[in-house]
Amino acid sequence: MYDARTILVATAIVFGTGAFWGFYWLPVRALTDLGLPGAWGTVAITFAATVVLSPVAFVNWRSYSQSSPVALLSVALGGAAFALYSVGFVYGRVAIIILLYFLTPIWSTLIGRYVMGWATPRLRVLAIAVGLAGLTVMLSANGEVPLPKGVGEWMALLAGLLWSISTTGIRAKSTLRPIEAAFIFAFGATIAALVLAPFLEAWPGRTLLEDLWQILGLAFVTGAIWWVLSIASLMWATVRLEPARVGILLMAEVLVGALSAALLANEHLTFVEIIGGAMVLCAGILEVWPVRRTGSARTH
Repeated sequence: MYDARTILVATAIVFGTGAFWGFYWLPVRALTDLGLPGAWGTVAITFAATVVLSPVAFVNWRSYSQSSPVALLSVALGGAAFALYSVGFVYGRVAIIILLYFLTPIWSTLIGRYVMGWATPRLRVLAIAVGLAGLTVMLSANGEVPLPKGVGEWMALLAGLLWSISTTGIRAKSTLRPIEAAFIFAFGATIAALVLAPFLEAWPGRTLLEDLWQILGLAFVTGAIWWVLSIASLMWATVRLEPARVGILLMAEVLVGALSAALLANEHLTFVEIIGGAMVLCAGILEVWPVRRTGSARTH
């Protein structure tokens, strides 16, 4: 049992991490402006994170050889999911990208029920209904067919699904410590971004030379702070809090992302989109509520 001070620090870290990731779109788009279009900026960020974490992989190589291949693949898949999420900010509106990603409770519940055979509390069934309804409202705000619009929104939706698959595998098989998992996570993200990048935009080539040091600096700062430091801090904090509290505190990302995009990029949500987004967030709260009551582990 942790003391009140530890709980308070852990709570602040989780809330701060969620809020901090609400600004992640800024360096992603800044790298685009510097000459790394499409997924190439995400390649730079994730590769930088992999380089920063490589000493961990070297020192702890035995832990990887002794780990389940399913666990390693699951962690790498989580990195791939985050890579898609990262690229989505280049092609879509920030708030919509974040909200589409936050549909993970729906996919986690469905995977847990129909793939893993885990019990499904009634409130999680309600969470699925509310989340899907919110998705429909949000995507049909302009009277259009309720489907993702553009490659960015499709990537965010797929990212949430892949993240749910990943966390299910991690929960079932992984024994890696957080810092060890972070390397596999960043490596998986780098591979996914590298595979994706040529299909979205051509490699910019020599045009990068003019701003090369600025690009490298921004990529390494972003990779080290967002992908290494904040994730490691989050891993420390989550084991000290109830899963329900963690899930709700991380929703700060939605609010900060939406507000920062409105103020800094002039991206505003319509009233109908706000209603749909609120329903998606309600689905997330409903998904963790039974966990808080029963004490079972969260699946995403």
